[in-house]
Amino acid sequence: MPLSPPASPTLNAPTTTTEDEEGEEEDPAIKSRSTNLSWYAPSSAFVGPNARAISAAGRALLENYSGIAPEDVVAHVLEIRRRAWAHFPYPCIGQLKFLSPEIALSPLYPFILSRLISDPSTTLLDLGCCFAQDIRQLVLSGAPPASLYACDLRPEFLELGFELFRDRGTLVGAHFFVADVLGDGEDASVSSAGGGDGLRELEGKIDVVYAANFLHLFGWEDQVRVCKRIVRLLRPRKGSLVFGRQVGDLEAGEYRHPSNKGGVMLRHDGASFERMWRLVGEETGTRWGVRSSLVGGEMEWREWMKEGRARRLVWEVEREE
Repeated sequence: MPLSPPASPTLNAPTTTTEDEEGEEEDPAIKSRSTNLSWYAPSSAFVGPNARAISAAGRALLENYSGIAPEDVVAHVLEIRRRAWAHFPYPCIGQLKFLSPEIALSPLYPFILSRLISDPSTTLLDLGCCFAQDIRQLVLSGAPPASLYACDLRPEFLELGFELFRDRGTLVGAHFFVADVLGDGEDASVSSAGGGDGLRELEGKIDVVYAANFLHLFGWEDQVRVCKRIVRLLRPRKGSLVFGRQVGDLEAGEYRHPSNKGGVMLRHDGASFERMWRLVGEETGTRWGVRSSLVGGEMEWREWMKEGRARRLVWEVEREE
């Protein structure tokens, strides 16, 4: 059973995104960067005759975009993972999910890619991008780098992204910057390729926001705050679009998860996700069409999510007025 269901916009107390208040201060294993955490796949699992395969799409990106020799991919990835784990032990790091350009799995991907290619004025922001593998996938598929923006709270992840994909000198024009999506002050603006702007400078200038494996880092009230910030980032017109994926559940609510701030993870089902966006619309004077679905089997999560009936929530939200 969930700790509490998201039945109303007063599910939990407001929270912030300061680094010190993530799960690391509450869980000794998080704080020590232990590799005994249940979501850490040991490096030994990816080598030898019975090796666990890394993401096929991630491998293809490293070989075809970065030009890394097939026999060097696994060692390169594990070294980057080792260094990233020392900064913060997110499940996506432990499970090597940072390799997977999941944007290409969205039914919207062909439409968005075509729009970026045909109209260079179209802009896309990858919010909470981690290593920005989805930005690299878009570039490999032909999207103009100057139309692409990516931000993360942790500058180390942006830097490791350039080392992972070996494109610091070749990814020219794309905008990378450090930002706290819930911050009230000016965002720190850091660029490693082509110039970067803080979120404040982008308000009202983005056509598409991509937010994968991001919203589930927050509780109800902060998810609402993040979505209201997204509304401000998007162009104030019909058709502005935000899409992504995250951990959901057949029974919506908050579940224990030590790497998240406060030690919980809010997992939506379709109804609670739509209810959240209805509230966001009411509080911003906008209206949004919401489409979502829970996909995937229970067993793929059982390796490290013991509570609930977790699934992957895939969603898209489009401005209607």
